[in-house]
Amino acid sequence: MTSTTPAPRRRGRPPRAEAADAPATRDRILSAAREEFSQRGYDKTSVRGIAKAAGVDSALVHHYFGTKEQVFEAAVEKALAPALDARDTALDGPLDDVGERLARMILGLWENPVTRAPLLAIVRSAVNNEAAATVFRRLITSQLMRRVAARMEAPDAELRVELAAAQLVGIMMIRYVIKAEPLASADIEQIIQRVAPVVQGHLTNP
Repeated sequence: MTSTTPAPRRRGRPPRAEAADAPATRDRILSAAREEFSQRGYDKTSVRGIAKAAGVDSALVHHYFGTKEQVFEAAVEKALAPALDARDTALDGPLDDVGERLARMILGLWENPVTRAPLLAIVRSAVNNEAAATVFRRLITSQLMRRVAARMEAPDAELRVELAAAQLVGIMMIRYVIKAEPLASADIEQIIQRVAPVVQGHLTNP
């Protein structure tokens, strides 16, 4: 008599139904991860907690992403996707006004509530945990800053780009994370017009 007992499924391997719906499942896990990292911070977030929030087995989270650090990295990449999509557009054209284009692109992402929410979740975790900060820093450096530096001919291009980034990150932290006044409620166009020459100076001044 032939047994009808199905073969055991490998740990972490999704069944056919979930595999066919992999993009939606991955997105659901990443959305849950951003919420968990935002609400609990990096240290108190677990793969099991992310899985529970996403309505999946924790083995499935491991299958798609691996460790908690890798889940965090994937969540950062997804949160940065709009910035990376807009990056090349911001870099098109002459370098003599690239400071304004970069300031407008980056601060514009934070002004948009849709893109601000996941970015806030990621930044809060990065501020409070060195492992999370390392992931965030690595992605920002490789995906954004080095791409900007590649267009510049100065021997200290990477330092210039990091100084420009520090200027914009400082505004992001004070305006959107700390929410210190008067910067938190200042008109965004006024902020861009004031900071753009400073960013431009870091990038292209002798």
